Amino acid sequence: MEQATRKAKTAAEQEPAKRNAAGKTRFHLEEGVGCIRMDSPENLNAIDAELAAELLQRLEDCEKDPAVRVILLLGGEKAFSAGGDLGYFGRLIREEHLSEMKNIFTAVGRLALKIKQMEKLVITAVKGAAAGAGANLALSGDFVIAAENAKFIQAFVNLGLATDTGGAYLLSKAIGAARALELCISGRPLSAAEAEQLGLVKLLCPREELEEQAMAFAKSLANGPLLAYANIKKQIFAAAYSDYEHYLSEIELPLQCSGVETADFKEGVMAFLEKRKPAFRGE
Repeated sequence: MEQATRKAKTAAEQEPAKRNAAGKTRFHLEEGVGCIRMDSPENLNAIDAELAAELLQRLEDCEKDPAVRVILLLGGEKAFSAGGDLGYFGRLIREEHLSEMKNIFTAVGRLALKIKQMEKLVITAVKGAAAGAGANLALSGDFVIAAENAKFIQAFVNLGLATDTGGAYLLSKAIGAARALELCISGRPLSAAEAEQLGLVKLLCPREELEEQAMAFAKSLANGPLLAYANIKKQIFAAAYSDYEHYLSEIELPLQCSGVETADFKEGVMAFLEKRKPAFRGE
């Protein structure tokens, strides 16, 4: 009887992975931990409007499912996420359809806000590069677990853009305006070790142990007082992020939409695709 119960439980936990097999993400439930994995290896989990919308739907599904107690967001083996899809950006530039990028900026803003607003805790596990929107998606987690080879890159400036996915806001809150400005202006890689020293990363571990340690931490939280966690998260949001939605919709979104119309953005994208150094003109 006990063996049959264990088998039934295992089948029930595996079922969501089969049901959600399509698209750019995968999901499975393990001992109360809802594991969402970005699964678009061909472009290193570049965050386009489709992936952002799919991740948002995953989070909403997890929020409604009482079996999901804590959420763990995972990337790939080579990279957590490479950020924006520059091949797609280049195509929009050539076809003069840059207005379509508003959909991407809107989608990543909703995703960033959802992670902070939802009552359930979200843990991000980062291996390899987390660049641009990928970096800020990772840093949006309530807890960030990083492999020693992880690096967080505010790569937007290399394309002639300001940050999105809440990056400037989150960094300013977490490490102060001066450090946030330096990271966003320089676009330099922030190592996992430095991110840990700055308090952005909770736990640093060997690359091969990342998912095991992240899951162990998630399971420990899943067995805790969930209602207390939810109330604490509401308190932190009210104390630190109460104007986040306004920032995303009234500051970040308009700036990004105007930024993609500049000559510098077009030069930054084309230089990347042509594998050359960009010649920005401040226009």
